[in-house]
Amino acid sequence: MKFFFDTNVLVYLFDADSPDKRKKARALFQKHVEAGDILLSTQVLQEFYVVVTRKLARPLDAAVAAEAVTSFAELPLVQIDSKLIVSAIHRSRNNQHSFWDALIVQAAIEGHASTLYSEAMQHGQMQDSLRVINPFS
Repeated sequence: MKFFFDTNVLVYLFDADSPDKRKKARALFQKHVEAGDILLSTQVLQEFYVVVTRKLARPLDAAVAAEAVTSFAELPLVQIDSKLIVSAIHRSRNNQHSFWDALIVQAAIEGHASTLYSEAMQHGQMQDSLRVINPFS
């Protein structure tokens, strides 16, 4: 089994203004890194960098954020390519997800993940064989 991490879970690893979520995100992330069953996508890396350097109340320094992305890039990644984008467009149109959420879901499915950790989607929701889990609920 593989466990796909949405951007928001990675952001909480560094969000000093959300200590409870930060603690939960760090424990969950460490557990899956140690188990070797974590999965990310190139989209998640891009979104992470933008969010932690521009959208947090206390943004990360760009060098610190770049170092985090470099570390995340060593983990298993689903590459976002044109085929995945087209699949996400169809998923978005058929399931009424935003395109960006559909791209996350599609990347998780294509990466053969059984679970998607995300705060942005409905907890317990099934997307084909993928279960969405909000690790903060």
